[in-house]
Amino acid sequence: MGLIRLKVRELATEKGWTLKEVSDRTGIPYGTVRSYAHSLKLATVDYTALLKLARVFDVIIEDLVEVLEE
Repeated sequence: MGLIRLKVRELATEKGWTLKEVSDRTGIPYGTVRSYAHSLKLATVDYTALLKLARVFDVIIEDLVEVLEE
């Protein structure tokens, strides 16, 4: 199974948003947004959350996800 990292923190910083603001804008629980932002390696991610994050940051999913291991 591959590992990924989500660029939530970097994209939020570019927008000038806090993680709480990302949570409010996406409807994703703050704890989940925080977990995605601080996790260095993830094996699974909720696809709906990926879509919401990509939409709110106005990027494609590929720009949100960094593949660490395939």
